[in-house]
Amino acid sequence: MPARQLSFFDDDDPAPAGSRARPSAAPVLPAAADAEAVALARALPAAIRLGTSSWSFPGWTGLVYAPREGRPETEQRLARAGLAAYAACPLFRTVSLDRTFYAPLSADAFAAYAAQVPDDFRFVVKAPAAFTDPVLRGGAGRGAAGDNPSFLDGGAAAAAFVRPAVEGLAGKVGALVFQFPPLGRVARDPERLAARIAAFVAVLPRGPCYAIEFRDPQCLLPGGVRILADAGAVPCLAVHARMPPVAEQVERLGGLSSGALVVRWNLHAGMAYDEAKQHYFPFDRLVDEDRESRAALADLAAARAARGAEVLITINNKAEGSAPLSVKALARRIVGGDG
Repeated sequence: MPARQLSFFDDDDPAPAGSRARPSAAPVLPAAADAEAVALARALPAAIRLGTSSWSFPGWTGLVYAPREGRPETEQRLARAGLAAYAACPLFRTVSLDRTFYAPLSADAFAAYAAQVPDDFRFVVKAPAAFTDPVLRGGAGRGAAGDNPSFLDGGAAAAAFVRPAVEGLAGKVGALVFQFPPLGRVARDPERLAARIAAFVAVLPRGPCYAIEFRDPQCLLPGGVRILADAGAVPCLAVHARMPPVAEQVERLGGLSSGALVVRWNLHAGMAYDEAKQHYFPFDRLVDEDRESRAALADLAAARAARGAEVLITINNKAEGSAPLSVKALARRIVGGDG
């Protein structure tokens, strides 16, 4: 399970009703403009939005954030006050909000995030695991502690997650992602699971882009795009050590012919999450470039954008070592075919 995203607020609680982010002693400032990033942002098709998974990484100083005079930035301060500086970077037009995987947020808390970014910015928001994990977990998400009664409860998901997100983020909702962890026995019958997920999505309010992400390759069914589309959702392609390469995922699903393209580039092949975290820290350089995934995503993004589809791609530090540099390399590949 991913490390818990730090809160926007000091005490990790949503802001009180009607409030916004708490004032910071000194603002977090964006790094100096990067001429290549500016040029790439101008050249990218408007339908393609690239970004990272969260933004609270002191190792991004110089890449995303300006150096802080007197002392280095901290994760907590960046989580609380760094989003506006992040969104000022020309290549970042989306971000994956992962904190919501652990517990729902209020509409006011979502609004506090939305207030920090431009109108053209879009959030990719992970749904709480309470609705996508068939078992209750012990501490740190480890071990099963019984069946989860909220698994695929569409009514509960709509009330606790979808409606607050839509109300708070308003027009800045990019995609609401329901990420299913390795499902064990539930994944042994992927056709039945697909039907259950379709019924779940059908209960949710119409309007937002719902994206379904798996960690079990057998859940990528032929015709899966049609099954999800009929219910009002799209697949979320997961570039992850547990999943096949991007091109194979698309082939298994029978192609991507409709709806938005949502991709989360999560974890370098052959690595466990904690291993990658230690190996790539402090996330300030590309360590293991995954040119195959980059090329596949660039081709797919360009093709879908050319057909009028919205494209949302977020990248984790654990993909290649530094998510901001991965975003830049991907943009370079989309625009110029190199990288």
